[in-house]
Amino acid sequence: MKRISIQAAAVMLGLAAATGAGAQTLDAVKARGNLICGVNEGLEGFASKDASGKWSGFDVDFCRAVAAAVFADASKVQFVPLSTTDRFDALHGGKVDILARNSTWTLSRELDYGLSFVGTTYYDGQGFMVPRARNVNSALELTGSKVCVQKDTTTVRNQADYFDANSMKYDVVLTDSTQDSVDRYKKGECSVVTSDVSQLYAARLGLPDAGEHIILPEVISKEPLGPAVRQDDPKWRDLVQWVHFAMLDAEELGVNQSTLDQAKASTRPAVRRLLGADGDMGQKMGLSKDWVVNVVKQVGNYDEVYERNLGKNSKLGIPRGLNQLWSLGGIQYAPPAE
Repeated sequence: MKRISIQAAAVMLGLAAATGAGAQTLDAVKARGNLICGVNEGLEGFASKDASGKWSGFDVDFCRAVAAAVFADASKVQFVPLSTTDRFDALHGGKVDILARNSTWTLSRELDYGLSFVGTTYYDGQGFMVPRARNVNSALELTGSKVCVQKDTTTVRNQADYFDANSMKYDVVLTDSTQDSVDRYKKGECSVVTSDVSQLYAARLGLPDAGEHIILPEVISKEPLGPAVRQDDPKWRDLVQWVHFAMLDAEELGVNQSTLDQAKASTRPAVRRLLGADGDMGQKMGLSKDWVVNVVKQVGNYDEVYERNLGKNSKLGIPRGLNQLWSLGGIQYAPPAE
């Protein structure tokens, strides 16, 4: 019998463990009959619940897209609202299958919590909102300000680094949530709110005099937002990741809810592979051949989800910007589905 080194044996055991773990989440989700998704407790555009209890938002739709891929039914998802404090522990501890809670992808979060971010579904950055009456045109004019910032977020460090780097004095008011920041801002406890720019757009909507508040032009950080899963399940990570990629590829190939029937009859090789007419990529992930058809039909491609929740067809009206496809001047880019 051939001998193997201790190192080689360790690698083989690791691969075996990864293979065994790879199907655990998908099998558990199928056996349970629904996906459990951790989302924001309430953020316009990303995840919010109406008076009837119906959830909507960009992150909500991503979870529904995963449910559509797994079950061919986008409604088979349970949403668990999570705070910034408990969101990563909830995922690591198995309370949710996916965390889709406008969370910034960082190395420390992956290392400290044993998580893997599956991709950047929304490129964001940190900014500042101030009353128009302050006559401030730049964040460099904010010295001496009281700044409301949500604790337990990357926002705290980014804001401190920016002010310190520009030799600006400030007082920080730590808050429990974005809404808490806005409430204190309305009460005059701070004169500046700092958060991801997308959250500032949402926060401004909730102000009775929204037009009297401006979002300054400076973006002081990189905030790649995306869903996360546990590191011990590589096949589940691949599945969730490719739901995002498939929605981008569908947009790039012109496959949307209104063109889907026509696309299913397409002779273009890339379209046929994406929709499962050719190849067996779906089966290899434990899904049906037409899983992308289910995603697009029931939820939409990336453009449809973006514009419905964040863009021109939403209350927020945030331009695509960096979140435009790479071919149209943005940086959203997906590998080909082949």
